[in-house]
Amino acid sequence: MDALILSCATGGGHNAAGYAVKEELERRGHRAELLDPYTLAGERTGEKIGNCYIRLVQTAPWLFGIIYQLGEAYRRLPVRSPVYWLNRRMIGPLGAYLEQHHYDVIFTPHIFPGEILAGMKADGSFVPTTICIATDYTCIPFTEETDSDYYLIPSRRLAGEFEGRGIPASRIVPLGIPVRGAFRQKLGKTGAVERLGLDADRRYLLLAGGSIGAGKIQAAAEELQGYLKANPAYTLIVVCGSNAALYRKLEKRYRGNPQVMLLQKTDCMAEYMQASQAVITKAGGLSATEAAVSGAPVLFLSPIPGCERKNAAFFSRLGLGVNIGGQTRRLVPELERLQEPGAAAEMARRQRQEINPNAAADICAFAEALVLERQGKTS
Repeated sequence: MDALILSCATGGGHNAAGYAVKEELERRGHRAELLDPYTLAGERTGEKIGNCYIRLVQTAPWLFGIIYQLGEAYRRLPVRSPVYWLNRRMIGPLGAYLEQHHYDVIFTPHIFPGEILAGMKADGSFVPTTICIATDYTCIPFTEETDSDYYLIPSRRLAGEFEGRGIPASRIVPLGIPVRGAFRQKLGKTGAVERLGLDADRRYLLLAGGSIGAGKIQAAAEELQGYLKANPAYTLIVVCGSNAALYRKLEKRYRGNPQVMLLQKTDCMAEYMQASQAVITKAGGLSATEAAVSGAPVLFLSPIPGCERKNAAFFSRLGLGVNIGGQTRRLVPELERLQEPGAAAEMARRQRQEINPNAAADICAFAEALVLERQGKTS
């Protein structure tokens, strides 16, 4: 099977889901390519789109929230959104690319490529089987403008929301959000600590703002200093991602502090999550799912207005995580509550009950069955 995965760099979660599917497809012996379609119009186009989003959520998440609410309002109108019409400009470059390359199936873990493909279908162009992978625990604005053959959603509990936005029930399949194989490996805290080369005699808290280092990371680190002093066996691991300015600020503030460990980007997030007594993170759909699959108690800090708030609300409502919101003063009480007998174990039990750790494999098996069926019909 030849598969194309179309994503773009507006946050790392969409690409992470794409890489998880690519990893599993290749493990199963298929050919898979992950492509940012905007690079077909020039490398700078894709880079500009990604950088615009990153700057927005790092410096003005409230503005992103306003844009998200405008999207929610616009989807009530009986007309296509500006997002759809802007993405139609990519029909030519992507169409030319598909004419030159054969694919049996196209995955879209981001709605922007889905909009491009919808435009191609509307124009009567041939498009291979298309599978949308929803990477948030909500039906985000303009999903209904895409025209995928199937919509793979994070949970059966969300099926009604997607149907309510006009997605046919026959196209909705609740398989979960795909995560890389490293998150499914059950190392246990001891095994994860050993693999990372950390001190086995210490306990760890993980503080992260996703791939872009967004959210109130600096304020949270400061709030946790009292907790660290009261618990000298603990170390706070802070992952700053691509946010170089945040890393510099924290390095200046905590240089020489033996209870604070700073990281920039890391390929070992799965191991750090499993090594930690708790994970404090932004509420991206992938970050939340990765933490849950790792079995870590998770606390959501300052979710970005829009889909992240809905992710945090979904997890909080089902007891899969704790939503701190922007109230960093709640961090210490919630951490102490998670240390009560059975609290962390109960959260892990609920995570296992609600979150599919094998979503990547299930998604690939679903695509294999579709391709085999369609090949049988055409043979």
